[in-house]
Amino acid sequence: MRMTVQEGLRAVAGGIVLISLALGYWLHPGFFLLTAFVGANLLQSGFSHWCPMMSLLRRSGLPE
Repeated sequence: MRMTVQEGLRAVAGGIVLISLALGYWLHPGFFLLTAFVGANLLQSGFSHWCPMMSLLRRSGLPE
């Protein structure tokens, strides 16, 4: 079974959040801004129904 665009979006967002939290904890607190950016992007996509990462995932060949 192949990953869909929705599943890919969740995987990318979750991965970026976990990585940025680890980097913010161990290296520099400025990495927490990346976590905030991902959250803000997910929030705006909930209202606008458009997400830049979904466009990239579609172009990469993931099915709907």
